[in-house]
Amino acid sequence: MKIEIKPDCAYTAEEMIPLYAAVGWTNYTASPEMLAEAYRNSLCVLGAYDGDKLVGIIRAVGDGASIVFVQDLLVLPDYQRRGIGARLLKTLMERYAEVYQFELLTDDTPKTTAFYEAIGFTRADRLGCRAFIKMKTPT
Repeated sequence: MKIEIKPDCAYTAEEMIPLYAAVGWTNYTASPEMLAEAYRNSLCVLGAYDGDKLVGIIRAVGDGASIVFVQDLLVLPDYQRRGIGARLLKTLMERYAEVYQFELLTDDTPKTTAFYEAIGFTRADRLGCRAFIKMKTPT
């Protein structure tokens, strides 16, 4: 299996929605218009392809100088634990190597903690920081 990382491709709903659905991110699948707008306004999007099949994606927002926020990083379940997510994240970090800080929010599980710490991320609480978030309430 040769996975190719492609930058800023024009992703279609036909390939994006099944990818988000496969990992259970229903907020995006329930609102494909929002997802399309989010992608149009992103700083950077990289896709991981197995041939013509989109198997993973990373999407970042930010200014590209002082901050890059990793908004989405997902890999199809059948392709997980093969280094694809790490390659996507490392490629993004190389592209913005001079940026002051990379940030992200993720599930609080041993698996995700180990993944991000292995790539060099530090939990915010270990830096004396606290994250805050305000989310829109579903209507």
